[in-house]
Amino acid sequence: MDLQEQLTNLFPDHTPQPSEQKTSAKPDFWLQDDPLICKYEKRKGKAITIIEGYNGATSDFKVLAKQIKQLLSVGGSFKNEQIIIQGDYRDKIMSFLQEKGFKVKRVGG
Repeated sequence: MDLQEQLTNLFPDHTPQPSEQKTSAKPDFWLQDDPLICKYEKRKGKAITIIEGYNGATSDFKVLAKQIKQLLSVGGSFKNEQIIIQGDYRDKIMSFLQEKGFKVKRVGG
C-alpha cells in the first residue's frame, strides 16, 4: 500500500489538487563564466571547506551559504567574500553547486 492509498483511506472526502510547478527557467542566482573555487584547509587542527570566486551580488552569495549549511547540517560563516564550511565536504558541495548550474573547480588535493 503506497502513501497515496493510505491518504485516501484516511481522508476519503479530500480531492487532491494538481501540484503547481515552477514554469520559469530563471536560475535563483547570477551564474558566472568563471568557476567557483572549492578548497580544503586545516585551521587550528580542524578541517574546513572554503568556497570563493563569486562575482555576483553579496546577498546572493549569503543565501547560497545558508543553503549549503542547511544541506549539510553543519556550521559555517560568510566572511571576506568567502563561504567557510566546517568540515571536509568538497564533494557534496561541488555536486550541489553543479546542480545549481555553477562551474566548480577543486583546489588542494
